[in-house]
Amino acid sequence: MSFDTPLFLCGPLREPRQMLADQEYSGHTSIHDDSMAEKLGFRAGPIEGPTHFSQFVPLLAEIWGKDWFERGCFSSHFQNMVVEGESVRAFVERPAPGATRVRAWAEKADGTPVLEASASLGPDDGDSLLDQRMAKLRPPEKLVILADLEVGMTGAEDEPVCMAADQHMGNLYPFSLNQKLERITENSPWYSDATASPWGRAIIPLEMISVLAEYSSKLARFPVKQPTVGLFADQEIRMIDGPLLVGENYLIRREIVALSESKRTESYWVRSRIYDASGQHLKAEMLLNHATLKHSYPHYDEESK
Repeated sequence: MSFDTPLFLCGPLREPRQMLADQEYSGHTSIHDDSMAEKLGFRAGPIEGPTHFSQFVPLLAEIWGKDWFERGCFSSHFQNMVVEGESVRAFVERPAPGATRVRAWAEKADGTPVLEASASLGPDDGDSLLDQRMAKLRPPEKLVILADLEVGMTGAEDEPVCMAADQHMGNLYPFSLNQKLERITENSPWYSDATASPWGRAIIPLEMISVLAEYSSKLARFPVKQPTVGLFADQEIRMIDGPLLVGENYLIRREIVALSESKRTESYWVRSRIYDASGQHLKAEMLLNHATLKHSYPHYDEESK
């Protein structure tokens, strides 16, 4: 007997940990600090969005195996913030045989949506969730915080980056990979033991690709007015020739690919391309919607007039 009932995989409820309470940028604390979050109208400092990506990896590895780590794309729109102590569960649609794209989502224990996403296997996987969201963006009416940005603007220089196991990842990410692995919701020996990894090297976890890609972001010198506080509203990580390796040298090049606006935010969408150290071979990409909160910029009302 056959059915056309859609089926899905789900993982266990997990309590992700907050590791950005001490994050700093542009000389001030971020939205992940409780007092800053409360000042901006949030009940507490949220857990960083890509932290939730780890809960999807076992489900996607179950579907696509080793290929997921080499050619997988996870494209996510964040819906509701999670604070430490709340539980989250990941869900992924079970694909039809041969399918290269599935729907994915995460919920809190009470059913509150955390994120929606597409997960796919490249290179012939079609438009991602964020491709579709960007296609629907309307041009911003008036930008204040981002008035000096333009679509097509590129970073000021090539950015050399590396993530060693014990390397402190700076003020933006005040911890090391090894410290993350002590708290990550889904650990694997592939993240720390070269002999266990199919690639003969420890690999960087999906959620830590975001850390690697943002580690050197200030070198891009995009002229965003300060002081402002922002958050990640949309994020996509695509492996092209993966996985990325612990202790390996890479080169990042950035480009602003969209500008948008909502009632509360001004957003700049940045595509960060991660190359090998020679800058010749593209290894991975990250698309990130930096949403800056209008009311966090003290001169917003004055300049908007």
